[in-house]
Amino acid sequence: MAYGKALREAVAAPGTTPLIGVFDMVSASIAARHYDGLFVSGFGFSASHYGLPDVGFIAWPDVVGFVQRMRLALPTKHLLVDIDDGYTDPEVACQVVRALEQVGASGVILEDQQRPRRCGHVEGKRVLPLEQYLEKLDLVLRTRTDLVVVARTDATDEAEMLRRAAAFAGTDADVVLVEGMPSTDVIRRVRRAVGDKALLFNQIAGGRSPQLSLGELTELGVDVAIYSTPCLFAAHAAIEEAMVRLKDRDGVLPDDSITVAESQDLLKENISRHHDVPAPRASQPAMTR
Repeated sequence: MAYGKALREAVAAPGTTPLIGVFDMVSASIAARHYDGLFVSGFGFSASHYGLPDVGFIAWPDVVGFVQRMRLALPTKHLLVDIDDGYTDPEVACQVVRALEQVGASGVILEDQQRPRRCGHVEGKRVLPLEQYLEKLDLVLRTRTDLVVVARTDATDEAEMLRRAAAFAGTDADVVLVEGMPSTDVIRRVRRAVGDKALLFNQIAGGRSPQLSLGELTELGVDVAIYSTPCLFAAHAAIEEAMVRLKDRDGVLPDDSITVAESQDLLKENISRHHDVPAPRASQPAMTR
């Protein structure tokens, strides 16, 4: 299946296409019940896989392995993958792109940060010289065959945001992402700067950007919205609450818990999605001699 082509078609469709950030196979399985597009967030993956903040600890083979498991379980979903800065070296970035395309990713996001990198919504970010990033981006674009490529800038100065957005729009990248746009006015200016190129907006709770509905984003000309952390933050809150309740109840499990059967039903979907499950045969009467 041409996963990149399918994602391009979704991005080009009317409205703003949502992609939900997931951090493990359970969160991906639940999100896939509600949305057609998923996003492998670097923030979420660093937290769940390593227990570390999003400051550059991710090893790319771990991401490839996770995406492979996601694709096996979710053969029809859009899978956009955050590859940070391509894991530093341009040749490594190209290797990552080849590997992710082979295991069924739909697209990647490549940022222009310098190391040490940071989550896009925290202080202390630094960006590569524009020409240096464009050289890396060009190598990645010439490496991919079908994969959607999102060119992302982490510039924080508005003039530099606009300059880089316009430069990215002039490449063969499919989509432009300006991380941490602080207001709807800036979103409008970025929209004008990228012309006809698709525009992506990142929503993250407590981040630098305003919280906007899909309808509002569509009015602003945003084509794609990624939600980096709703699953991770919901799990964080729910587990914290569950541990407090368990302690308060002297170890007695709550009556309103998800049950073994409900959990198994969710996970069984990851097998049945790959084939039509035949209806059970009607029982036949025993033959007599």
